[in-house]
Amino acid sequence: MKAILTLADGQFYVGRSFGAEGEAAGEVVFNTSMTGYQEILTDPSYEGQMVAMTYPEIGNVGVNPEDVESRKPFVKGFIVKEYCALPSNWRATEPLDEYMREHGIVGIDDIDTRALVRHLRDHGSQEALISTLSENPDELIAKAKASPGLIGKDLVKEVSCRESYEWNDGTWEIGTGYKKRIEADSAKKRRKTGTPSFEQPRFFVIAYDYGIKHNILRGLAESGCQVKVVPAETSAEHVLALNPDGIFLSNGPGDPDAVPYAKENVRKLIGKKPIFGICLGHQILGLALGGKTYKLKFGHHGGNQPVMDLTTRKVEITTQNHGFAVDADSLKGASVVTHLNLNDHTVEGLAHRELPIFSVQYHPESSPGPHDASYLFRRFVELMEKQSG
Repeated sequence: MKAILTLADGQFYVGRSFGAEGEAAGEVVFNTSMTGYQEILTDPSYEGQMVAMTYPEIGNVGVNPEDVESRKPFVKGFIVKEYCALPSNWRATEPLDEYMREHGIVGIDDIDTRALVRHLRDHGSQEALISTLSENPDELIAKAKASPGLIGKDLVKEVSCRESYEWNDGTWEIGTGYKKRIEADSAKKRRKTGTPSFEQPRFFVIAYDYGIKHNILRGLAESGCQVKVVPAETSAEHVLALNPDGIFLSNGPGDPDAVPYAKENVRKLIGKKPIFGICLGHQILGLALGGKTYKLKFGHHGGNQPVMDLTTRKVEITTQNHGFAVDADSLKGASVVTHLNLNDHTVEGLAHRELPIFSVQYHPESSPGPHDASYLFRRFVELMEKQSG
């Protein structure tokens, strides 16, 4: 079936439909990862967006129930050069096309994604529409123009959990699956049977869910944290009443200025407990410290972004997914920049000058992507050790 992708600036591309039929609208961005499309589809940070993959063939490894990063896919539409309808992978349980239909995700392939990406780099990310219902580009361009953008729109409420919950899974191992937290008296038995496991936690962490990814929770759990996830609107007073050893601020979608309740709650937590923020959590922390954020032209989306840790001068290749950034000059000395993007010199990390607080704009949990920055979970644990010691 024919499908059409139209952009708000009048550009359009005609291709083939895969996934669900219908129309999908949202901000179109491009992702430069070569693998991990299932993790990308299920990243809540993509709420309100459509993703174009720069890697030319997508779908060749199918879909499986282990690689999801949240309760469901959140992308509004999926754009690829060539969809592979016959996956070949021992872990696959169904083709990508079927998975997208089950979740109502409209897709388009057989378009020149190189031309699309060059256009977005030149003109910026913008509202777009994928349709299998109409072949009239002018009509569809008008709909794309009428689609509301991300600025000022609270998307966190669309992805955050409704109730608190505990997290006890660890990272995945080939052949055995996800590790499980063990009770002290069953550790010996687990080791004898070969069941993958990890030890009891040393610290209690409250994780704010602004759109949290499962692999972040796994990273915290395996680093020695007992993790309780709470909804985005949970008050600072309630969090402090739980008496955690540390507080984690998660990734999430959209404009950080559109979630003022998050900024106000974090502001009340500053100085009370060690805090670690990732992506949207990093931006919210920047706002709570008195800084400002701004929208990037086309954002950073992919698994190959070079970042320098200014505290060690080491360069890491990182996974990123964000369209906004913190303005370093607006912080007025409250924090120092600890990490810098080597492509465009935007802020990738902050640390408070005196308090046990730090954050990064990128994703140390990878999934998909490199593992260069996984040490940041240990850095958070070290902060809690110093506070408790």
